[in-house]
Amino acid sequence: MGGTEYFWTDTSGAGHSNKNDFLFFFLFFLFILESYVAVVSPQDPVLHIGSNLTATCTLNPDLGLHAGNFYWTLNGIRLSSATYSLVSSNILSVNLHHLNGSRQKSGDNLVCHGADGQVLGGSCLYVATPPEKPVNLTCWSRNTKDLTCKWSPGGPGETHIRTKYTLKYKLRWYGREKEGENYSTGKQRYSCYVPRNLALFTPYEIWVEASNQLGSAISDITTLDILDIVTTDPPADIQVSRVGDLEDQLTVRWTSPPELKDILFQAKYQIRYRLEDSTEWKLVDDVGNQTSCRLAGLHPGTVYFVQVRCNPVGIYGSRKAGIWSDWSHPTAASTPSSGTSTCESKPSEQNSTLRRELKQFFGWVRKHAYGCSGMSIKLYDQWRVWLQKSHKTRNQVGKQYFSLFVSSNQSS
Repeated sequence: MGGTEYFWTDTSGAGHSNKNDFLFFFLFFLFILESYVAVVSPQDPVLHIGSNLTATCTLNPDLGLHAGNFYWTLNGIRLSSATYSLVSSNILSVNLHHLNGSRQKSGDNLVCHGADGQVLGGSCLYVATPPEKPVNLTCWSRNTKDLTCKWSPGGPGETHIRTKYTLKYKLRWYGREKEGENYSTGKQRYSCYVPRNLALFTPYEIWVEASNQLGSAISDITTLDILDIVTTDPPADIQVSRVGDLEDQLTVRWTSPPELKDILFQAKYQIRYRLEDSTEWKLVDDVGNQTSCRLAGLHPGTVYFVQVRCNPVGIYGSRKAGIWSDWSHPTAASTPSSGTSTCESKPSEQNSTLRRELKQFFGWVRKHAYGCSGMSIKLYDQWRVWLQKSHKTRNQVGKQYFSLFVSSNQSS
C-alpha cells in the first residue's frame, strides 16, 4: 500500500501522468469491448510446421448477425466450407490441418469475413520450426583494430518466420558478456562487425545465438586471440612497368599496408595477373617478404591486369599465419610490341615480301661487297645482323633467303 500511495503522490507529476494514461487505456478497452464486430481466437498463435489449428470467429451478439453466413480466408484465399463448424448463431470455427510454413515473415493472415466480404476480424499465424544451431563461425581482425565475424544458419534460417541472430563474446577468463551491435544486411546478413575496444594478448570466447518465437539455439563456442586472426588492408601504390625493351617481362612494385607500420610483423605477398580479355588469373606464390617482383614469360604487345595481396605473419610474435588480405585494385600495363605480325600472309603477299627483301639484300651486297666472288655465308651472316638491328625481318624469311642465296652461289 505504501508503494501505491507514494506513486500517486509523486511531486514530480510523473505519477499523475501515469494515472491519466492508465484511465485512458482502460476506457478505450471498454469502448472496444462494447463496439467490436467479431473477435478471432486464438490471436497470433505460433505453431510448429505440421500442426493443426481450430480458430473461432465470435460475433458481437448485439449486432443481430448470423455466423452461418460468414466465411474464412487464409492469405486472401477462401477456405473450403467443409472446414467450417457452426458452433452457435454467433460463433463460426475453422479447422486447419497439417499447416505448412508461413509464406511471409510477418505471419499468415487468417481472416473472418461477413457475407458481403467485409472483414470482421483476423489473426496472424506464425508457422515454422525452432532455429537450428548456427555453424561455420569464423572471425578476423583488420589491422588489430576491430573484429568481424560471419556464420551460417544451421537450417533454413529465416525461410518461414524471422529469426534473430546475436553475436556474443567475452574475455575467456574474466570480463562480462557483450553483444555485437553492427549487423550486416542483404547477402552478408549473417555477419557482425565490432569496431573498437578489443583487448590484445588475451583470448576471447565468441558464439552466436539464434532465436525466434518457437525457441533458440547456440553455436559452438570459438576461442581465439585477436593477434592470430589479423588481416591487413591490401598493399598500396601498385606500380607495373616495362623492363626496358624486353617483350616478355613486367616489373611489379608496391608498398606495405600503411596501417601496420607500427606493428611488429613479417609479411608475405602473392601476385596474380591475367590477360586483358581473359578471366583466368595466374598466381605467383613465391614472392616472399619483398615488395617487388618481375613477371616473365609474358606475351609481347599485350595488356595485363595485375593485383597484389598481403598476409601478415608473426604479428607480435604470434606463431599462427595471418589471413590473406583482399586483392588490391587491378593495375594495367602492357608489354612492348615485338614489331612482328602473328597473322599469316597470303602466298601473293609472301612473294611480294620475298622480292622486296631480295632486292634489299642485293642492294646491300653491291654497297658492302666487291663483286659476286665476295658473296659467302659469312657475308650473309653480316647482312642478317644488320637486318635484325633494323627490325625488318623474321627468322623464317631469313632462312628462305639463305636457301636462295646458297643455290645462287652453287649455280655461280
